Amino acid sequence: MVARIVTFGEIMLRLKSPGHERLFQSTSLETSFGGGEANVAISLANFGCDTAFVTALPDNDIGSACLGELRRFGVDTKFIRRSGDRLGIYFLETGANQRPSKVVYDRAHSAIAQAAPGDFDWDMVFAGADWFHVTGITPAISRSAAELSLEAVKAARERGVKISCDFNFRGKLWRWGKTAPEVMTELVALVDVGIANEEDCQKSLGVTADVDVSVGNLETAKYEALSARMMEVFPNLETMAITLRESHSADRNGWSACLRDASGFYLSRNYQITDIVDRVGGGDSFAAGLIYGLLMRDGPQAALEYAVAASCLKHSISGDLNLIGVADVEALLGGDGSGRVQR
Repeated sequence: MVARIVTFGEIMLRLKSPGHERLFQSTSLETSFGGGEANVAISLANFGCDTAFVTALPDNDIGSACLGELRRFGVDTKFIRRSGDRLGIYFLETGANQRPSKVVYDRAHSAIAQAAPGDFDWDMVFAGADWFHVTGITPAISRSAAELSLEAVKAARERGVKISCDFNFRGKLWRWGKTAPEVMTELVALVDVGIANEEDCQKSLGVTADVDVSVGNLETAKYEALSARMMEVFPNLETMAITLRESHSADRNGWSACLRDASGFYLSRNYQITDIVDRVGGGDSFAAGLIYGLLMRDGPQAALEYAVAASCLKHSISGDLNLIGVADVEALLGGDGSGRVQR
């Protein structure tokens, strides 16, 4: 079976300082494209899925270059609306050791921020779709983007399409009037598969647990309680996955995840990632791996392990995009994590 997966959200121009330099330490910035829902679409396309990305892009050379990048990876772009004045931008400074990475947004009045309900034909978008993926980022951009996100989720649910949502809390974006819980609670009430970290649950939805992500060792029992609480508050959720990141430094993280569904609570293998190349997009690669795993793997434990392995590999790749295929993930799952040259 080749699944048809639709994602909706914003893709941006990414401007990054070279290597581990501070922003504008030198005169150069590295250019690429990325954004949560687009990253998921591209990852799934790399896994062999039929994926479509829905967004708005300005009808100029930058928008066209972005469109070309999506097409390069085999993502269906026919539902992308060419409208608006500009493509959103984010600036990235990659941290090292005890200096954290930093993101600066420049995405006000972007094309997707100006899009509104009624701009997309959801009958056409969801024709033949098996899955729809959104995040908590797009609703944070503007009031109209939040209304459009809710319209999209309602349309998917009315058509019987499975819905996943990465709750992604972005405190720098929620500035247009409503708080994240005011918007996201209504949206998540329509979602089948939830994806989050502890901060997302608390700040996007107001669901708390006694969890301290700054310590070296995570107490998994507390995440087990958090996942149970999430499914109690949102009884529509069939699956709740929570990523577990142990941030020892900017270069060294522990990476694992847990999952709860009707059959029980599952915990993945823990990967100690000691030389992180780029952790931006790590959560998106997990979301894509989980969607693929739930569709194509045998059971929740296998789906969770696939998602964690896929996102572990993302930490070795610069840029937002997880440029790996199923064989790469299966090699890691099979125990080949030595990094030896393959000949």
